[in-house]
Amino acid sequence: MSILQRTTHLTLLTGASRGMGRAMAEQLLDAGHTLVCISRKTDDALAAKAKAAGATLLQWSFDLAAPEAAAERVGAWLAEQDAQAFDSVTLINNAGTVGRLGPLEKADASDLVQSLRIGLEAPLLLTAAFLRATAQWRGVRKVLNISSGLGRNAMASQAPYCAAKAGMDHFSRAVALEEALRPNGAKIVSLAPGVIDTDMQIAMRGTDAALFPDRGRFEKLKADGLLDSPATAAAKVLAYLARADFGAKPTADVRDPA
Repeated sequence: MSILQRTTHLTLLTGASRGMGRAMAEQLLDAGHTLVCISRKTDDALAAKAKAAGATLLQWSFDLAAPEAAAERVGAWLAEQDAQAFDSVTLINNAGTVGRLGPLEKADASDLVQSLRIGLEAPLLLTAAFLRATAQWRGVRKVLNISSGLGRNAMASQAPYCAAKAGMDHFSRAVALEEALRPNGAKIVSLAPGVIDTDMQIAMRGTDAALFPDRGRFEKLKADGLLDSPATAAAKVLAYLARADFGAKPTADVRDPA
């Protein structure tokens, strides 16, 4: 019997060590979810917060640039849990990387591989493992993929990031069709979270304009105060996750009306 059976909501979250992912982790713990964080490193402060909130937190250290091990761990661990224990089980594929900005012709092969493995291969493998392991669970099953407007609108010098997010959008559409045919099929949404004041934005503003012609656009977003804080963005994303119509549109934007 799992010691986690008393908790009714289970969430698995990638990229929980910083930015919006870190903020989502805090808010999920405050809401009493059993939380499994999958990041490159563990976070003592997050563990202390979980203890103070009386919430269950597991932190697994994995590099999602080599996602097979993380996916295997997710599938094996979920298979050990009681399929009747949770009212809901959710996978949030939040981890991603913008990589080195610049024209594709100047890109390093290893950087391209890392960007696509973290941004697309890892969500695919983790989603597959999650769906297999929870197929017979009684609770509501959800997959939330954190996408981007750049998956839907191309931008120069961001080819790998645009490609990863566009792939995430389209695999979400395909999986939504598959799950609609199954009893208690999972609801899946690839969600654009808006513009957020994170390290990614700092990288965009700090890149040589000769390599990134849209740099001025991101400088203006910051100067005009149009960036959400990670905490504000996290609250909007989790509110969308809780919507009754979650899954009605497999590709969506956090600003879409209810």
